[in-house]
Amino acid sequence: MGKGGGCVPSKRRQAPAAAPSSSSAAAAAAPREAPEEEVAAAAVASAAEVAGRKLRLYIVFYSMYGHVESLARRAAAGAGAVDGVEVVLRRVPETLPPEVLEKMQAPPKDPEVPIIASAAELQEADGVLFGFPTRYGAMAAQMKAFFDSTGSLWEQQKLAGKPAGFFVSTGTQGGGQETTAWTAITQLVHHGMLFVPIGYTFGAGMFKMDDIRGGSPYGAGVFAGDGSRQPSETELELAEHQGKYMASIVKKLAHHA
Repeated sequence: MGKGGGCVPSKRRQAPAAAPSSSSAAAAAAPREAPEEEVAAAAVASAAEVAGRKLRLYIVFYSMYGHVESLARRAAAGAGAVDGVEVVLRRVPETLPPEVLEKMQAPPKDPEVPIIASAAELQEADGVLFGFPTRYGAMAAQMKAFFDSTGSLWEQQKLAGKPAGFFVSTGTQGGGQETTAWTAITQLVHHGMLFVPIGYTFGAGMFKMDDIRGGSPYGAGVFAGDGSRQPSETELELAEHQGKYMASIVKKLAHHA
């Protein structure tokens, strides 16, 4: 299994610049709008735009063997049941070459779910659910590569204030149902996004002990085992609940913007 990791590289030391001309000095002296003012202005513009269209909940995922995709589809069904919310299902680009995927016996990706064009597409979302399998307690490298491509969005804080959540897949019961989501929160923090866990809003289903069930207060989840185990109906119901719950949060925040 591959590891995902890394952070935004620090800026390299710049060589001493020549003395600025009078025109460049004047430009440098011009006041720049504070980041918080930019974010507030963007929020007002976004609220005005939302008033004339449906809210968009993006469900962006990576799935190698189909387990995460099954959760994504049920989450989409739950979110789609909320009036006024449009669900956009996207998968992140694969980073492994076809010959490696073949050796890993990974099935072909469903062409009906498009690959997200670029990270910039997230600007169109009013909320996002990210789904991914674990790699040693953290997100898979494919999803981390996607987050690594959001640098320009981070620089301008284009995603600040957008609600987001996670759902995951692990191989074993102690394989990271909580840790995989917990370690991913750092991605949201740097973007200024709002982490929305499901808590215990699933009710009695969160306390059932009569069968194996993935998921946690952080979000829905599935135990994949060696890959042969498919999501149980309870795990799928939890994913559907998360989609519906997230859509309701997106709607509530939009109405209070």
